Amino acid sequence: MSQAVVYDRAGFGANVPRGSRPAVLVVDFSYGFTDTQYPTAAEMGAEIEATRRLTDFARRAGMPVVYTTIAYRPAERDSLPWLKKAKGMAALMVGTRLIEIDARAGMQDEDALIVKHGASAFHGTNLAALLTGAKVDTLVVTGATTSGCVRASVVDAVQCGFNVLVPADCCADRASAPHEANLYDMQQKYADVTDSADVLAWLGQVAGAREAARA
Repeated sequence: MSQAVVYDRAGFGANVPRGSRPAVLVVDFSYGFTDTQYPTAAEMGAEIEATRRLTDFARRAGMPVVYTTIAYRPAERDSLPWLKKAKGMAALMVGTRLIEIDARAGMQDEDALIVKHGASAFHGTNLAALLTGAKVDTLVVTGATTSGCVRASVVDAVQCGFNVLVPADCCADRASAPHEANLYDMQQKYADVTDSADVLAWLGQVAGAREAARA
């Protein structure tokens, strides 16, 4: 029995409803992940560029755009269990360039910035409250890494009650195998994995409907 048949018989892979109040979440496109002079980073230029097209449009259309970064202080660096396993993440210290959002990602002053201490953008942060307060119903999740912080954020987004879209060309990882495997699993269980062209077209439709409603 093929993998596709197994998942289909189990009832996975249904389409995600798309609402009328989207937001874009950009996970950890900070220099510690995007600037290859750092050992924790990988080349992510194409994914940043694709994401930038979505955030620029969303911002112009009045849709929330939220960025995240991981940042630690010494007490956190020395005590958090994750950093005993993923020791490279301990370099993401407050006051260093590694935690700054890559300028290519185009973060603006009006955008929200979530500082997190683990993989998920939701765990221990006010992201769910921020999105709920903005009446967001559908979250577009982009960023790095696909197999780590993106996936964790997608899972928690669903558990917080948001429909989730993941444009694959806006997500980056250090290796192709975990990138592809996690995209597949998210598509089956948590999100619609699509591409930036599809998401951009949908954001345009939402923006058009809003304009028509105001006319």
